[in-house]
Amino acid sequence: MSTTPIADYALLSDRHSSALVGRDGSIDWLCFPRFDSPSIFGRLLDDEAGHWSIRATSATQVTRRYLDRTMVLETTFATPTGTVAITDALAMGDGNRGHALGQGAPHLLLRSATCLDGEVEVSLEYVPRPEYGLVHPLFDAVDGGVTAFGGADVLVLSSPIALTVDRSGVSGKLQLRRGETAGFALHHRQRAETGTAKVWSQSEIGARLSDTVSAWESWSELHQAYVGPWRDLVHHSGRVLQSLSFAPTGAICAAATTSLPEVEGGTRNWDYRYAWVRDASFTIEALWVAACPDEANEFFDYVTTSAAGSLDGGGDLQIMFGIGGERDLSERELPHLEGWRHSTPVRVGNGAWNQRQLDVYGELLSAVNRLSDHVFDNTSRVGPTASPDKWGAPPDLAPVTKRFFVQLAETAGRRWQEKDQGLWEVRGEPRDFLYSKLICWVALDRAVALADPLHASDQVEGWKQTQAQIREAILTKGWSDRANAFTQSFGSDDLDASNLMLSLVGFLPADEPKVLATIDATEERLTDARGLVYRYRSHDGLEGEEGTFLMCTFWLAQALAQAGQTARARAVFERAVAFVNDVGLLAEEAGAVSGELLGNFPQAFSHIGLVNAAWAISQTEQPQDPPAANGNAASGPADPADSSSA
Repeated sequence: MSTTPIADYALLSDRHSSALVGRDGSIDWLCFPRFDSPSIFGRLLDDEAGHWSIRATSATQVTRRYLDRTMVLETTFATPTGTVAITDALAMGDGNRGHALGQGAPHLLLRSATCLDGEVEVSLEYVPRPEYGLVHPLFDAVDGGVTAFGGADVLVLSSPIALTVDRSGVSGKLQLRRGETAGFALHHRQRAETGTAKVWSQSEIGARLSDTVSAWESWSELHQAYVGPWRDLVHHSGRVLQSLSFAPTGAICAAATTSLPEVEGGTRNWDYRYAWVRDASFTIEALWVAACPDEANEFFDYVTTSAAGSLDGGGDLQIMFGIGGERDLSERELPHLEGWRHSTPVRVGNGAWNQRQLDVYGELLSAVNRLSDHVFDNTSRVGPTASPDKWGAPPDLAPVTKRFFVQLAETAGRRWQEKDQGLWEVRGEPRDFLYSKLICWVALDRAVALADPLHASDQVEGWKQTQAQIREAILTKGWSDRANAFTQSFGSDDLDASNLMLSLVGFLPADEPKVLATIDATEERLTDARGLVYRYRSHDGLEGEEGTFLMCTFWLAQALAQAGQTARARAVFERAVAFVNDVGLLAEEAGAVSGELLGNFPQAFSHIGLVNAAWAISQTEQPQDPPAANGNAASGPADPADSSSA
């Protein structure tokens, strides 16, 4: 059974795949060649599912950090005889700089041990178990390393020392004196791919590690211009979001892992290695602040391309996609894995992919509206959206793309009265969730604002009429006098953190009395003893409890900031960021009893919430021009209220 705390892990990424490294120097999660590929190392979910550790054998103290402006990890082990630093990275493509980060990544994991003082014994243990632990590969010692064959994967471990090979794995020890460095590399290829995995020399390992550091530094220098409170956390969160993005498409994974539970030993264990449409507008705003419009454009292009055609024939807009744009994400269980701290089942795929969630139409149109200057102006387009074949005669959108955006508004207007599974993907009976109605209103609101470039002016009056109907329904059926708040669903008295979005999307002013009452009710009755916010407390059709959601806590901070209550907003924000681990990472939840980070890790939504809340607080305290790449002026996250038309 895996017992390592989730907060003990740090993330590595090459923008194709990811790895998690523990404080003990063990890589317990690695998926090659994509984020959603079967794991090579899976000890995160089962002791027998593979790992690769490099550590000082007699460490008395461990500290770690990311090298400045990078996602290259340095773990320092102090021992009675000396100190050694282990530097870990997933290699970027040769010469990657700026926007090219991740292009041509070689699927190469780099590890370098350097003795800083004294003399240190370093031990290595390498136990690959591809396909979530199902494959026990055959090992073969070769000049400069060890090859491993089995299943669909070919692995080559490069090492400067001779290693001991047995049937279960590979091990070795070496002595390092001050100034000495030993480099290791793990190269992956799938048997069906062209090209081969190879042994890497010490000079090649050192050069690729140095080049990867430079690649990250270049990206950060080009993209990160935010100046305001919590600057380092905002910039680091931007790098985390970039680390969770899939370079070939621009998709952003919700998290790097699967089946890390919402409660220890529970069954709420889901696969988050996919991209959700509902995250679109939140993500684009966060990328604009913590990265730059280029990354926002790439994610937008991925979402719209993946979703294209979904509404033809009267179908629903799918709520999530594979990072390559795949639609079938059928869920299955892996019964051979014990799960993190016996949290079973372990799942791959996600059964929510074919749920009906009415909010997705508004989330996507809100993203279009936020990027309207770039979407409708060919001179501003960057990333994949700049491809000539994606567009009609400049500066217009391709007719099929315009038609798809209009279909989003038409569908929201036609279906807003239907019941659905809601933002939180409840697996019980569909309901009239307030948030779903709200975001249908957003869909029409943004469509009205975009009507001219979409050539849909003839539909504006009808859209406004439907908006008014939704507005009336929310104000009359969504408000509970008994709860003195807007509630989770029509006719309910249950609170839901998503109702904090009523002001954030521009439906009501931030200082409107019923908005303030809902904020107060959320802070008083939907929080734990530490002041962290639950999504909701009502029954959702699933067994077990869950912890508080860090994203929802950041929403509360953002709503308070927009309401002008900056001191309260700061206090809530500080409560949430107190759960950042020692290398600046957040999971989805904080355990109600233990206070441990819980859920898949690191969680994009939590870092998105951090960025957007910090920006809102900074704007309240000291309004500033939005950050822009290369120091150029650019419009930042649009104020949703600016487009309000009903």
